[in-house]
Amino acid sequence: MRVAIVHDFLLDVRGAERVLMAMTRVWPEADLYTAIYDPRGTEHRFAHRKVHTTFLQRLRPTARTFRALLPLYPYAIESLDLRGYDLVLSSSSAWAHGAIAGPGALHVSYCHNPFRYAWNEREATLAARGPMTRAVLGPLLSSWRRWDWHAAQNVDRYVANSRTTKERIRRYWHREANVVFPPVETERFAPVRPEQREDFYMALGELMPHKRLDVTIEAFNRLGRKLLVVGDGPESRHLHRLAGPTISFAGRVSDERVAELLARCRALVVTATEEFGIAAIEAQAAGRPVIALADGGILETVSDGETGAFFEALDPDHLATVIDGFDDQAVDPAACARLAARYGIERFGTRMRAEISAALNNGSRAGHAQSRRPLRQLMAPSRLR
Repeated sequence: MRVAIVHDFLLDVRGAERVLMAMTRVWPEADLYTAIYDPRGTEHRFAHRKVHTTFLQRLRPTARTFRALLPLYPYAIESLDLRGYDLVLSSSSAWAHGAIAGPGALHVSYCHNPFRYAWNEREATLAARGPMTRAVLGPLLSSWRRWDWHAAQNVDRYVANSRTTKERIRRYWHREANVVFPPVETERFAPVRPEQREDFYMALGELMPHKRLDVTIEAFNRLGRKLLVVGDGPESRHLHRLAGPTISFAGRVSDERVAELLARCRALVVTATEEFGIAAIEAQAAGRPVIALADGGILETVSDGETGAFFEALDPDHLATVIDGFDDQAVDPAACARLAARYGIERFGTRMRAEISAALNNGSRAGHAQSRRPLRQLMAPSRLR
């Protein structure tokens, strides 16, 4: 089969990009498509492949500037010429699932999450903006919902990265999906001896508002314990202002450094509602426990009382109490590593091949061979909320 893999954007290396790298290993001869691409931002990890982009590439957006182009991405992704492929495999957390497969082709979408700012994070996003911004952004996100729902009806088969995402796909798009957990490069991590561990906790990920790292920082300000924040993003300046003297920021670091830090920390702290949470698997692969909000996909990947602990409310005082009462020294690193081993790349490849085989054998098409409504109609102001 001729295979095309479509990804939202390739500007940096996050969890979704690591899943994409695993997909390209499972289908090494697939052609790679994306709305925009920054070789430097992705650490040249896709330099050995031909990456097809859209008209937005002429603007040379980066991870810091691409959000300004938000209204244009549906147009861009629909402009990709995917004729001649037998299988279109989209890796989508925003708009890649809106790619239009050619007549007779199968479109399978691996969904990291329906576009959060149009669906589950819409109200929080608008509430954080001023009146003038809300007046512009509100109708745009409502129009995006309209386009997003119609795009979802033209995908032949959805695969969700967790039960949380599966439920959102059902709730927002009225589509069903099987769950295939994302691949994690667990072989990059290994526990260290107890005497090699250090006295600090760790937060790892993109510094975005929905990650709620402000709660983590406030909790550690109260505790007076050491916290290392690894990652970068739009919230960086705000979080630096919140941080007390026991909190430090490492920015983006290499994979090797992440593995070293995770193995040496006391625990990874997660305050976001993660759809899956690759960082939590990485921490456990390094033999360290996870202290996490009891919500979302992380409930499926952390064993409470064995490989970590959950807290119930996004409140700094509550989180500080849970951290203070958690004995990380009592956690068995081997138990953490055993749990993480369930999420290796080989298992992901086997499950994804099975999903595609099932879709091919089913012989059904969701309707992408039918004519789709013009995008200008779907993105027009709508009463849809």
